Amino acid sequence: MKNYLSFENEVKELEAELDTLKDPYNNAGISEVNTAEITSFENKINSKLEKIYSKLNPWETTQVARHEDRPKAKYFIENLFEDFISLSGDRFYGEDKSVIAGFAKFNGKSILVIGQEKGENLEERLDRNFGMMRPEGYRKSIRLMELANKFNIPIITFIDTPGAYPGVGAEERGQAEAIARSIQSCIQLKVPNISIIIGEGGSGGAIALASASKVIMLENAIYSVISPEGCATILWRDPKKTLEAAKAMKLTSKELFDLNIVDEIIKEPIGGAHRDKQKILESIRVSIQKNLIDFQNLTPEEIISQRKNKFLKIGRGGGFSSTEDTYSGLSLKKNNLSKILEKFSKNKKIIFFSLLLAISIFFIAYLL
Repeated sequence: MKNYLSFENEVKELEAELDTLKDPYNNAGISEVNTAEITSFENKINSKLEKIYSKLNPWETTQVARHEDRPKAKYFIENLFEDFISLSGDRFYGEDKSVIAGFAKFNGKSILVIGQEKGENLEERLDRNFGMMRPEGYRKSIRLMELANKFNIPIITFIDTPGAYPGVGAEERGQAEAIARSIQSCIQLKVPNISIIIGEGGSGGAIALASASKVIMLENAIYSVISPEGCATILWRDPKKTLEAAKAMKLTSKELFDLNIVDEIIKEPIGGAHRDKQKILESIRVSIQKNLIDFQNLTPEEIISQRKNKFLKIGRGGGFSSTEDTYSGLSLKKNNLSKILEKFSKNKKIIFFSLLLAISIFFIAYLL
């Protein structure tokens, strides 16, 4: 059974009629399929989907990113990689089923795959905690990333989470520290790491694994510091103001690409990734292959430098230094006025007494 979003009602009606046309034997007096009419209906549905999805607002995009039928990390891992070996446990506390991780082959070469998995049905979603990772999940990821780094194996991560799990137990076991160490590990890797945001990229739960050499988003995915509902509750005290919040946060792939926060957008089939899983699978395969080739001839030092510079460039417009390729820190760009004020601040006593002396000479000359 297909699931439809609130703005897809017209498509739902057209597809119901299409199903009737494809199964005419349920209708009295009809004994053959009208292929011409079926083709016409399919064209109508595609046109309607194209029209709807060409003007989605940020809140509607959020709904698409959360769609029940959207392909999850497990689907991509099973269909993109060969010989996948799942590894479990953080060697401190236990296993976190909200993250699937292990080594596999991609085009015959070893790769480490880490995927945040929400689950396909209610039972599985509860088991996987709706994709919300606990500290042991991040520590497992850190353990495997360090292992991949040691043996020069590239890393692919699939991001799909509302955020890190905010439960008391998770906080007691060091949730914030685990996220911070995961970010640190990602930044310090000497091997390329590519993060693909396939659904929701929520808060620190996402960035813990998305501090990567390349950050890629599916067209209808989202990436934000907080959910639109959470933002609306904090800013407007009204969780219904999700559209205003989603617009303000600039969480869509196009907005984030324009801000240089993500490096690439993978176009989705008309109507979202869930309508043609095979097509989006092939698009991701091509993207991974292309990006891995880009890093083939780079030294470990160049890989670290590229990743470092990529993140230091974010927010450099409008007053921050935008000087070429290498960034050694987060220093502000100083304009001429700033330089004058800085000199004045350093020499204000000398300037004050010089002005006082000049005024005194002026008055003495005037009186004489």
